[in-house]
Amino acid sequence: MTIVRLVWLMCCIAMLQSCAMVPATKPTDNVASQILYQRHLLNIATIRQFTLQGRIGVQAEGKGFSGGLHWQHDSANDNIELYSPLGGQIASIKKTVDKVTLVDAKGNSISAADAETLTQTALGWQLPLSGLADWSLGQPTNGTIDAITWDEFGHLNTLKQDGWNIEYQNYSEQNGHFLPSKILLRSEKVNLKLLVEKWDSLNQP
Repeated sequence: MTIVRLVWLMCCIAMLQSCAMVPATKPTDNVASQILYQRHLLNIATIRQFTLQGRIGVQAEGKGFSGGLHWQHDSANDNIELYSPLGGQIASIKKTVDKVTLVDAKGNSISAADAETLTQTALGWQLPLSGLADWSLGQPTNGTIDAITWDEFGHLNTLKQDGWNIEYQNYSEQNGHFLPSKILLRSEKVNLKLLVEKWDSLNQP
């Protein structure tokens, strides 16, 4: 074998090895996926209120919480009930246009102008209620979007907004809407997991 043929053979082997190490990627039609994303947002926009049941897990600066969640939301009000893993209610959070109030299991009440300040004071971790209704439905808020990705069906994969990194891991069909069933939210100080077991009261006036 001549030196030229030997060099040529070695180059071919190197090229084949390099090709084998690069994973195959599925071509994505960005225009098509963006159209599906816009359609998905229009579909979600018809939801004016909802009732959500599920579980929530929180890790924040050495403190943790996990338990049940029951959340009623409309355009003006939120009513969130938190339960221990054994089912006992540990807190009720009510948000109106004027204020947010938390009542603990002993009946003690504390109020604040926003849920983030209230939950940080009362529970030791922030619940991002100002954006959570939109994020839970699988859409960004009207604020600035720092980064966003979606899948081939137009459903959000990741979202970075208002200091939170949000990852959507599962969706399920609910009354003609594809809504998240598992969401991970991370900020500098809080890791929050939301598992949705049941959506209800969608699109009711």
